[in-house]
Amino acid sequence: MQNDHAAGSDQPSPYTPVIDKRVTIISMGAVLFASLLLIIFPEGSARLAQDAMRSITFQFGWLYLLTGVMPLLFAGWLAFGRFGSVKLGTATEKPEYSTVSWVAMMFTASMGASLIAWGFAEPIFYIQTPPLGAEVGSTRSIELAHLYPIFHWSLAPWAIYCLPSIPIAYMLYVRKGKSLRISDTCDAALPESIRPRAKTVIDILVVISIVGGVATSIGFGVPLVSSLVVKLFGVPDNLLTQIVVILVWTVIFGISAYKGLKKGIKVLADINIGLMFFLLAFILILGPTIYILNMSVNSIGLFIDNFARMSFWTDPIERSGFPEAWTVFYLAWWFAYAPMMGLFFARISRGRTIKQVVVGIIGLGSLGCFLFMSIAGAYVLYLQSENVIDAIAIINGPGMSTLVAEVIAQLPAPTFILTVVTVLSVIFYATTFDSAAYVLAGICTKNLPGDQEPGKINRVVWAGVLGIVATGLMVADSLETVKSMTVVTSLSAVPVLFMMCYTLHVWLKSDFPGLAKNKVHTLDS
Repeated sequence: MQNDHAAGSDQPSPYTPVIDKRVTIISMGAVLFASLLLIIFPEGSARLAQDAMRSITFQFGWLYLLTGVMPLLFAGWLAFGRFGSVKLGTATEKPEYSTVSWVAMMFTASMGASLIAWGFAEPIFYIQTPPLGAEVGSTRSIELAHLYPIFHWSLAPWAIYCLPSIPIAYMLYVRKGKSLRISDTCDAALPESIRPRAKTVIDILVVISIVGGVATSIGFGVPLVSSLVVKLFGVPDNLLTQIVVILVWTVIFGISAYKGLKKGIKVLADINIGLMFFLLAFILILGPTIYILNMSVNSIGLFIDNFARMSFWTDPIERSGFPEAWTVFYLAWWFAYAPMMGLFFARISRGRTIKQVVVGIIGLGSLGCFLFMSIAGAYVLYLQSENVIDAIAIINGPGMSTLVAEVIAQLPAPTFILTVVTVLSVIFYATTFDSAAYVLAGICTKNLPGDQEPGKINRVVWAGVLGIVATGLMVADSLETVKSMTVVTSLSAVPVLFMMCYTLHVWLKSDFPGLAKNKVHTLDS
């Protein structure tokens, strides 16, 4: 890990980046302990996690739904209010990354290959258990099956990710903070008497929350990549194949995390965004083009008509369990991921105004998810409705990862496109996890300037820890266990995010009193 001592000195300088041993040991210990429980006692651990998830979602689902809309409102106030023109940097500073690379890094780090897994599988879940009281097999149930993945993956996650990004970027590039730690953006919400201890607790909870969110992606990713490899190379679909996938994966994102932002994560992100748009164009042009376009345009109208109802639907009368199993789960997933995404998005957003960051994250991020979910969802619904494959039987039998491989194999040049999707999935997840390792290492480091990266060995160690988490979830082998980890760990992230927003509001009012709109503002201007 990073050197704890400044060169030529027995004691570290107060401005030298050093490992925060307390946060590192406690958080890493908790993560490894939970992973070992999954490996040693998979059935008992899975049952405990699922019971906790049911209790949280049914008791507090209404609260998640209410909370899920607030980030969009807050982000809108930031972007289009009087503080939207505040620049996250100096007056002469230009964005550190081009807009294409900036969006690519945010998109591949946050969404990952979970888009691939759920883009083709989620509509098939919904046509079996339709939302909003629709009857199974009805025209409305099929239309909603296409709409709901777009709803779950567009505005909500990107607004939630945007929520912590602005306070962290403001702390780093306006207030010149020497930290990549979430707790330092909560200062105004914490009484001074308890602030040091509270900030340590916050950092520990944030690390656990991030690992819980990343664990969900890992839990979906290992079976997905394994199924693609099995379909492509005809190897056995067993534990050995999955272990090899995890090892190769860990090496790739470990190397990328070691190389850092510009030589590792940025390069992978640029490659992946190109591959993703190639895949979408391949499906749209060589698949059922008119059906995909009709379904996509139809869902735009349904989205506009039903956004408020879907956002607040608790199903209090029929109590089908759909909001808890899906919408609440997704909101919990996004909240668990938010601290990590906030740190990462903030780190790469230097030189942009608050309005540019909000519009870029929510607008362009939502657009990318809409394109993927609408094209992938329409394609799989077409295959099911035309009896090309029995997607329902596959998802209820071998599972969603097998379904993805079978759906891709229906396209022309199946070996070629399966290779593309396999490479896309591996790099997608590698980008997500090396971003996670980067952020986790940053949280566990004191006195880290915004323009400096966490120690290389520190980043690699966290990459290895995420590999162990992947092994634990692989042994547990349950979709519900994976979802449960996210819901449980997200609880600690929600109050932290609101403390960050309060602190940002206090900072903005203090630093820019009487600010005029439509003019770029910096502290040095």
